[in-house]
Amino acid sequence: MGRLSMIRTMVVGLGASVLMSLGGLQAHAEDAAAFYRGNTIRFIVGSGTGGGYDLFARLLAPHVGARTGATVIVENLPGAGGLIALNREYVAKPDGLQVMIVNGVAAAMSQIIEMDSVRYDLAKFGLLGIVNAEPWVWLVSAQSKYKSAREAIDDGQQITWGGSGIISGLSDGAAMTCDALGLKCRIVSGYPGSNEVAIALGRGEVDALYVSELPAQNYVASGLGRNIAAMSRQRLRTFPDVPTIFEIMKLTPEQTAKINFRIAIDELGRIFVVPPDTPRDRLAYLQGVFRDVMLSPEVIAEVEKRNLYIDYRSPAETQALITSIFKGLTPEMRRQVKDVATGRYR
Repeated sequence: MGRLSMIRTMVVGLGASVLMSLGGLQAHAEDAAAFYRGNTIRFIVGSGTGGGYDLFARLLAPHVGARTGATVIVENLPGAGGLIALNREYVAKPDGLQVMIVNGVAAAMSQIIEMDSVRYDLAKFGLLGIVNAEPWVWLVSAQSKYKSAREAIDDGQQITWGGSGIISGLSDGAAMTCDALGLKCRIVSGYPGSNEVAIALGRGEVDALYVSELPAQNYVASGLGRNIAAMSRQRLRTFPDVPTIFEIMKLTPEQTAKINFRIAIDELGRIFVVPPDTPRDRLAYLQGVFRDVMLSPEVIAEVEKRNLYIDYRSPAETQALITSIFKGLTPEMRRQVKDVATGRYR
């Protein structure tokens, strides 16, 4: 057989293999689609009704149902900042019929400091992507003497932050900010949530609040607080005139590393997951469904009517972000983060 004939034979054989492979993938996709039609998908929310996680789940549920032909039911399982529901999700039957919207910030922080209640590994869940990851901000009271974060930093006086629990975003975010910037701080973490802290801020009971962008917008609009810093790399869409912490002061390499580490955690936002070991064809099918739903102009418009927005990150991007946070995290680094987040400013 001549060289040209051999090449033609190889190409034909390769083409046949590719077609067979594509045919197999298509068959798996069709099997997964058929599995969901007429079935029931449970959307688990690890918090009560009315919050951001619950709202996103209820907004997306009917659209997921329409695309899969399944009945989608939203179930609220509050407790321990979502950890009870997350632990249950980790050991749930991996059939692709139970999806959870996860507080990625709390999930990551709880795992980083190795809380006794953690029974999961965030990296091992089946990831459907991030629906929203709001940057976080530094609020002070509308009556605060500080007109800028620079003034608060230079003043050198103790700043009292309001928080909710030990690991809550509000509390550990404030603690990590204080540590990175070298601030004198005290954190009062007995408030039920950000709404109560915002009210305390307006009353002058606390000096500052570390909170995500959308609640911050409501608190500023209602006169409870004033945004003096975006704890992010870029300015925020809802606060374009507020400088980032990187613009406010020249950070040392160590400070930059600490702030960037916290930003990476904040960027986990709201993650949709399924239990580990969910069949690959069903996982891939759900990943495609959730991508199409979250990028749908109809869904985006519906979300924006609620004064929210979608900031979709693919499963691959979500996995890369989780890996970047945990890669190289030594026992000593975990100890330091735990000391800052749970003890130093209490």
